[in-house]
Amino acid sequence: MSTRTRLAVLVAVVLVAALGTGGYLWRAGRAGPSGGSAGAAPPAGDADRLAAVRAQPHLVFRSTALGDGYGRVALVPLSRPDGPRELTPASCDRVYATGSAAICLAARRGLVTTYTARLLGPDWAPRRDLPLTGVPSRARLSADGGLVATTTFVYGDSYASPGRFSTRTVVSRAGGEVLGDLERFELVVAGRPVRAADRNLWGVTFTADADRFYATAASGGKTWLVEGSLAARRLTALRADVECPSLSPDGTRIAFKKHGDLPPGRWRLAVYELATGRETLLAEPRSVDDQVEWLDDGRIVYGLPRDGGPTATSDLWRVPADGTGGPELLVHDAWSPAVVR
Repeated sequence: MSTRTRLAVLVAVVLVAALGTGGYLWRAGRAGPSGGSAGAAPPAGDADRLAAVRAQPHLVFRSTALGDGYGRVALVPLSRPDGPRELTPASCDRVYATGSAAICLAARRGLVTTYTARLLGPDWAPRRDLPLTGVPSRARLSADGGLVATTTFVYGDSYASPGRFSTRTVVSRAGGEVLGDLERFELVVAGRPVRAADRNLWGVTFTADADRFYATAASGGKTWLVEGSLAARRLTALRADVECPSLSPDGTRIAFKKHGDLPPGRWRLAVYELATGRETLLAEPRSVDDQVEWLDDGRIVYGLPRDGGPTATSDLWRVPADGTGGPELLVHDAWSPAVVR
């Protein structure tokens, strides 16, 4: 092959690569589910309407309606959960909110993917950035908004395969002070410390006590509900086969997902009474991979991908917490719920 021919081939390869990269970036920029939009995003809801929704009990969630508003945080009154939604200026992969603040975990995808955890104020404007490493997974605030917990995947992107993922869960003060990476806390199971290298912690839910919280711990293919103390930097296992706990508003029960004898990557929703140890399976036959939220003391709400729909589309469902009834659609095109009373 002559020098001229080799140069022509090289130029052609470079042009094809450049066009391919340009096409990829154009598609990625247009696709809402991948974290961005080339066109102008729809305007945030009217400030007065947003304030009116915030002034009453309401639901905060990530909108998964396909289009320019995909990924935006939305609000609806609890009195009309599947009615018109008000979009905020924030775009998040995972969101959680209280009456005074919100935590937004987001991935910005492109040639290099970056991750952010931002504390948002009542006006949904960023207040400060918090530590975040890896793919956003779970987020929680304490009821007063003073404590923040974030969970990310630093290896893997699913809880379906024990031992094939690694998480990082960090608890911080809303002011930015890091209180601890839970993997560095002492983990005690059946009175003995667990120091295995495969320990993972995720799914924090805070109590009314500024020191105590519940979370999931995993090691050796097993999971436990653990009670944690920030001051003692200690995690104590309470019972096995509990993932993604969520404490009820009255502080007496924990809703969670359990694996039991189901196939890998499948879970059932259940409720655990802290005082008695009684477990109640809920009347949701589908597998739920989410950290549920309590709609009130009698019902829980959770996200599910929509059957037969686009993979990026999901809905919020509710089910009684006492094992009766059955699942009911609460909000279409939604994910990552937070109830603000």
